[in-house]
Amino acid sequence: MCRWLAYSGTPIQLDELLYKPRYSLIDQSQHARMGVETTNGDGFGVGWYADGTSEPVLFRGVGPAWGDVNLREIAGAVSSPLFLAHIRASTGTPVQQTNCHPFRYGSWLWVHNGAIRSFALLKRDLMLAIDPGLYPSVAGSTDSEVMFHLALTFGLRDDPVAAVERMVGFVESVGRRHEVPAAVQMTVSTTDGDRVWAFRYSSERRSRTLYFSTAVSALHELYPENATLRRLSDETRIIVSEPLGELVGAWQPVPESSYGVVQKGADILGDFHPRLP
Repeated sequence: MCRWLAYSGTPIQLDELLYKPRYSLIDQSQHARMGVETTNGDGFGVGWYADGTSEPVLFRGVGPAWGDVNLREIAGAVSSPLFLAHIRASTGTPVQQTNCHPFRYGSWLWVHNGAIRSFALLKRDLMLAIDPGLYPSVAGSTDSEVMFHLALTFGLRDDPVAAVERMVGFVESVGRRHEVPAAVQMTVSTTDGDRVWAFRYSSERRSRTLYFSTAVSALHELYPENATLRRLSDETRIIVSEPLGELVGAWQPVPESSYGVVQKGADILGDFHPRLP
């Protein structure tokens, strides 16, 4: 499958999460501990928001993340208060730049770990359900990008939670029509540059791992001498496929069939219920 992370909070350089932690995303590209595959070498991507811009910047590559010198250069030079990063293990679609995450539409970014089961069988019906105005922006051939455009079709820009619930409900209904059981396996993150949404769900209720960082205020109390934590505001939050380190109390599992919203003020954790659009 894949590994991904979402960061929101005090502006930091990308390499603070991509390279520096013990179990950084780049380390996970070779040595994932909780994924289906140990190696995630079928491309990578990072999307970030810069000051004064609403549309995120994308950098994606088709090679393994651990060997890309341009990614290392950019990660050490770019600072951002909000970014998504992804390392890919293909589930069958080609290794090409348009199939690398994050996917972008306007101010929105989307990353996905998982798969639509029997995607080749369901693909035609799913593609035909995408709004005609959105269809031209589908550039690749992955189930992940189709999920993104279905969510956009079902109202992502107005109500992200409801839109993703409708997207999953629709994919599952198409799966049932084609006698494909348990069609959806996903952890997803999406953002509009202001808030970050994360989802953990699978039709079989055995979803891929997903964690969120403990509130920084609580970590300040646990580790008052930690210089890295002192630099982070109380609004800072990280969501990851698997923890980046072993700091006790720093990571909390996202419950099965749940969604979370990272935003200014109190964050939200709620139940996820697929429904037909």
